[in-house]
Amino acid sequence: MKLNNVPESLPPARSTYRHGDLRRALLDAGIELARDGGPDAVVLREATRRAGVVPNAAYRHFASRRELLMAVREAALATAAGAMEQELAVLPADQPPADAARAQLRAVGTAYLRFAQAEPGLFRTAFVISDEGAGALGPDKAGAGGLDPFQLLCQAVDSLVAAGVLDPARRRNAEYLAWSAVHGLALLIIDGPLRELPADAAHGLGQQLIDMVERGL
Repeated sequence: MKLNNVPESLPPARSTYRHGDLRRALLDAGIELARDGGPDAVVLREATRRAGVVPNAAYRHFASRRELLMAVREAALATAAGAMEQELAVLPADQPPADAARAQLRAVGTAYLRFAQAEPGLFRTAFVISDEGAGALGPDKAGAGGLDPFQLLCQAVDSLVAAGVLDPARRRNAEYLAWSAVHGLALLIIDGPLRELPADAAHGLGQQLIDMVERGL
């Protein structure tokens, strides 16, 4: 399912690569594999086949399947951040500080849920942990503004404190509480008993959850 609010920031995979651009071609292929089948579908041999090269050619760029998976994970996180940035960009600029802070938190949570529903394969890949751990993520996980999804959430929670909506004494770890609630609903919708929920009903449920999170903070 595609939603209009999720930016199409990831390029489609190429069937063959241009000379000197093999790493990008392999990454594009890995992204499409994740889109179609989640993290388990990201296999280096299949990525090389889609890129039109022999498997040995890939090892100068990705020494293992895990390295490719972590690069795809960063790309998925960057796309999630882009979805949040797009939702934030359309907020009215003339709201009172308290209303603006609440709207910022809502925009981040709404975009997160929309991304999960629009790109479930990438969503699952964004939060995958390999057998060897997630490893250190680089700057490629950020959106155009330089912040990754978690940093955008932290920024929204900080705005609640700055606007006087959230007591500074309650600020500690508030981002983890908000994240766990919204992430849990996202999983119920894409992988759990809410899979058959119509899109408009899922959106309404998400808004109710975000209301609950804001009141709880």
